[in-house]
Amino acid sequence: MSKKPAAPGPRDERGVLAARILAAAREAFAQTGWAGTTIRSVARRADVDPALVYHYFKSKERLLDAATNPPQGWLEDVANAWTTPVDQLGAALLRLMLGAWADDEVGPVLRSVLQTAAHDQGTREKLRGIVESSLMGVSQLGVDDRDRRVRSGLVSSQLMGLAMMRYIWKIEPIASMSPEEIIDAVAPNLQRYICGDIRSTPNVASMHVDSSGGR
Repeated sequence: MSKKPAAPGPRDERGVLAARILAAAREAFAQTGWAGTTIRSVARRADVDPALVYHYFKSKERLLDAATNPPQGWLEDVANAWTTPVDQLGAALLRLMLGAWADDEVGPVLRSVLQTAAHDQGTREKLRGIVESSLMGVSQLGVDDRDRRVRSGLVSSQLMGLAMMRYIWKIEPIASMSPEEIIDAVAPNLQRYICGDIRSTPNVASMHVDSSGGR
């Protein structure tokens, strides 16, 4: 006889069941995105009755919202990383990102966010808020506010793009490079965004054309 899926139980069990559903939802959204995830598929992963998912989260939209909330401890780690000495900041941010994606709690949240942001406006707004507040809003880079936002925005774009290539699309050889290989290759570029000269410079080919009278 097959095992009966879990149903609502005593109050002290509810937190455990809700957490189990949430973990299953993060796995589902991370692997199949918004369109491929249903309440029933989450219930199967969590080994609970679908009615229990509705009982705790009311709808697929609210389940996604709960599943894509980043842990507060990770947000604090991001803020602390920005206090790293400037000459070490690029490597520190990369280590934080690589560690987060490998983490059993944070990794599924990040995958869920990136997999569903393209199709769900609420998740898209949440992702924008995370980037603007945690990746850009706490930095002290640059000589003024615009310079700070440009530099931290470029850093964020590099980290987000790397995450998509390595963890979502899993494009080789980026996906299988060791953390130290990634840090060695990418940190110098981040350091340029952090404290280097990011002003535009004349194109060498254009300079050659101009100096030769347009020939």
